[in-house]
Amino acid sequence: MWVLGLVVLTDQIDQNILRGVLEQLRAEFGLSDPQLGFLASCFILVNGLVTVPAGYLADRWVRTRTVGHTMLAWSAVTAITAASQSYGHLVAVRSALGFGQAVTEPSANSLLADYYPIDQRGRAFSIQQVMTFVGIGIGLGLGGLVGATLGWRWAFLIVGSPSIVVAFMVYRLKEPRRGAADRMHLGVHTDDEDHAPTDLLDEGVRVFVQEMVRGLVADLRTLLRIPTMRYALVGVGTLLFTVTGISVWLPSFYERQLGVGPGSAQLMVGALIIIGGIPGVLLGGRLADRVVSRVKGGRMAIPAYCIAGGNTLFVLSYLHVPLGPAYLMQVIGIFVMTMAIPALRAGLSDAVPANLRGAGFGAFNLASVLFGQAAAPIVVSLLAFDGNLRTAFLIVSPVVYLGAFVLWKARTHLDRDVARIFEAVMLAVQEEQQRQEAARRRRQAESGGEG
Repeated sequence: MWVLGLVVLTDQIDQNILRGVLEQLRAEFGLSDPQLGFLASCFILVNGLVTVPAGYLADRWVRTRTVGHTMLAWSAVTAITAASQSYGHLVAVRSALGFGQAVTEPSANSLLADYYPIDQRGRAFSIQQVMTFVGIGIGLGLGGLVGATLGWRWAFLIVGSPSIVVAFMVYRLKEPRRGAADRMHLGVHTDDEDHAPTDLLDEGVRVFVQEMVRGLVADLRTLLRIPTMRYALVGVGTLLFTVTGISVWLPSFYERQLGVGPGSAQLMVGALIIIGGIPGVLLGGRLADRVVSRVKGGRMAIPAYCIAGGNTLFVLSYLHVPLGPAYLMQVIGIFVMTMAIPALRAGLSDAVPANLRGAGFGAFNLASVLFGQAAAPIVVSLLAFDGNLRTAFLIVSPVVYLGAFVLWKARTHLDRDVARIFEAVMLAVQEEQQRQEAARRRRQAESGGEG
């Protein structure tokens, strides 16, 4: 759990340090708001293209190797960013970084769901997602501080090495059998490691691609038959449209609308995310495990309430209020909204069969990109008339309420989808026991015949 959390931590640092140096990049390359918005979005576009095939890989290959190899690659990409000499170079290098989270997230989440049974997943995902907010805060704060003192190139250079250390920690993790935690929840214990194939390319790249396309089509058809999955894809996509668009531009909002100086604005936003986000995610994880057997569809209902409540506080903070009250409302708003994250992750793990969780998280990530994240920074920049981000934030904020409503509707389907999975697990366990018993009887009969 902690190692997979460090994977998220280093990934978020690498991603978000760019947000801390946006104003430095504007000054050096003479960039406009839409250009900066595209720079912040380009890695998300690549992420969306890669994430579903990465989910397919997560369901069929050794997940610990997938995560470790990818981390070594993205640490190099982050360091190369510092050598960019033009806007085009920046876009190309930051786009390459999109492979990182796209590949690691499906595998890491699938691993986490196999390490922990249903009644512990909320807390397990809360630890992992706490690292998300620590990484965002460090990336923003460190990026702004180093960018304002040493220059933006040093901001990218100093964050490359930790990924290498974490990669070797991931290589040492056990590869659990897919569905191990579901069996554990039903009292069927197994210590077997997963024997996923390591020779997927032995028959050639062409054969692998053909099989992957066929497999992806079949996997996605199965996933879209799960009602909870359909609602979650739409709900989270609409939610992240606003959350991503605002988070990219929030440091600039502090500088332009609230009069905070460069460097200090990024540190304030980083602190905001850490102070509000960490307690929110930790409490949300405990709440997610507590409601799983007490509230109908609780792992979808609770996020809906938290998201709607937290967004209301943010909307109030965008009005013409002084810095102090605005900051306090945003801290509380982050706290309330982040309580939704562990429940959403755990709920998705609960509703999707173990052999499809990689593809499920890949589809979840793709919907987030297509419906929200990729276009959001650009849309916000276009709505910031005369540089007024206050207006842009108020225009896009109502979309969050739509996402919360769709997630609230998903609560009516979650428990039924979870029950179907456990019925399938029990049937598989019974069939396995019957095969073992039949094999035992054959061995007894053969030994008796020989006697």
